[in-house]
Amino acid sequence: MIARLQGTLIEKSTNEVVVDCNGVGYVASVSVATSEVMQLGEKVSVYTYLAVREDALQLFGFATKEERDMFLLLTSISGIGGKIALGLLSAASIKELQQAIVEKNATFLQRLPGIGKKTAERIVLELQDKVQTLAIGVDKAQVSGGMSFVQSEAVAALSALGYQRAAAEKAVKNAMQEQPSLQWTAESLIRAALKNAAK
Repeated sequence: MIARLQGTLIEKSTNEVVVDCNGVGYVASVSVATSEVMQLGEKVSVYTYLAVREDALQLFGFATKEERDMFLLLTSISGIGGKIALGLLSAASIKELQQAIVEKNATFLQRLPGIGKKTAERIVLELQDKVQTLAIGVDKAQVSGGMSFVQSEAVAALSALGYQRAAAEKAVKNAMQEQPSLQWTAESLIRAALKNAAK
């Protein structure tokens, strides 16, 4: 089993990296979040998981152990393969996913790519206890980056629509700054952020 790669990043895209380890290039599928923190030509350390199937071997890479742990939890759910799990980790942060599961917020999960109502409900049901070990320190009112849960839902929805995470966060924050006194719901914030992103 390949648990970690350490070497020079020689190629990368939004969903794949190639790490040169002493002259051997290993290709790993990654989330957008992992790809964004790695720079070409730099020495990198990538946590990995090797998925073994009858017809192929696929290596998945992660910037942190926590991301790998969340990936393994997600892929333990029937109907969620590696590609969908990486899509979830690209559209939402680890803490946002933890928060949704802890709060039993299946609606948030349904906004993410590749997740329907039944799968969202299975994630909440099957990972409720398991995710607690990863969710230590998660505030029920706030998620990573100081965003409220309504904000994080809007960002996840925009990401699912194809917006880069940074652009989605900016559109949401700008929309809220334009009407700071408004009592936002996820739906109203998504609509406002879409208008803001289109400007």
